[in-house]
Amino acid sequence: MVLPLANETKFGIQTRLPTPDLTEQTVELLDQLDFDSVWVGDHLAFTLPILDPFVQLAHACAYSRKLTVATGVYLLPMRHPAAAAKQAASLDHLSEGRFIFGVGVGGEFPREWELVDVPTKERGARLTEGIEVMRKLWSGEPTGHEGTFYSFPEVHMQPGSFQTGGPPIWCGGRSEAALKRAGRLADGYLSYVITPDMFRDALVKIDEAAEEAGRTINEFGSGHLLFCCIDETYEKAWDKATELLSERYAMDFHRAAERYCAMGTPEDVAAKIKEFHDAGVRHFVFDFLGLQPERIEALEVFAAEVRPYLSDIR
Repeated sequence: MVLPLANETKFGIQTRLPTPDLTEQTVELLDQLDFDSVWVGDHLAFTLPILDPFVQLAHACAYSRKLTVATGVYLLPMRHPAAAAKQAASLDHLSEGRFIFGVGVGGEFPREWELVDVPTKERGARLTEGIEVMRKLWSGEPTGHEGTFYSFPEVHMQPGSFQTGGPPIWCGGRSEAALKRAGRLADGYLSYVITPDMFRDALVKIDEAAEEAGRTINEFGSGHLLFCCIDETYEKAWDKATELLSERYAMDFHRAAERYCAMGTPEDVAAKIKEFHDAGVRHFVFDFLGLQPERIEALEVFAAEVRPYLSDIR
């Protein structure tokens, strides 16, 4: 089996939508510049202020009738999957089926897990079972569940999801267990802080797991969240990316920025994007680094100066 990837390449952004004005401005600009999607992250306690992803994306839906909205990624093991299923189904309806549910296990901030009294060693197993629970509830039919972490008698969650079978679930993660989970259960894979070669290898492992599970897949989503910093020179972009990411993740990101970011001149950034495309990425999710005004400006710079270098990508 070889994973059937999408024929069309799409571009989206990962951002924060903290105010009504900024949400409207960002979403309308994404529409004008022909971006395809807007993604938001998820944390209960983080190094920076962050709002609930479902609330942000529901707000974004009010300003666009064509953008895909997505979570990148929702930390499902922190919540009961029934509550998450209800929220996800609601957003699936409000977006009229333009919702990708990216999920993962997180883990960079142990105190988040202490906050919800979930042992970090249970994250993967809870995610796997949580996906099963959500898909049952999204069917719109009466269903019950008897599992390791979640059990309930027959209930009827209405409405079910807008999309048949539920919104597509894209799994994140870099570990062997995460890649096998994506192959066994997911509709797509969303990578993060990996290289093009690592992405290529990840798709092979996902493909092997899907074949072992006996799955028939019509199309498998292949996304990558790519830090992006456009500047006059590679060195200026590197310095800026290092400073911002070191603050965000409370660690020295100097070497990691060189390894995992698309940065430098528009031509430099386009070259890195092509490397990932060659590795199998079909949905790029750019995290343009900087304060909110700089993020807005970067959208226009990308559209005007980077995309022309990508004309051969379909």
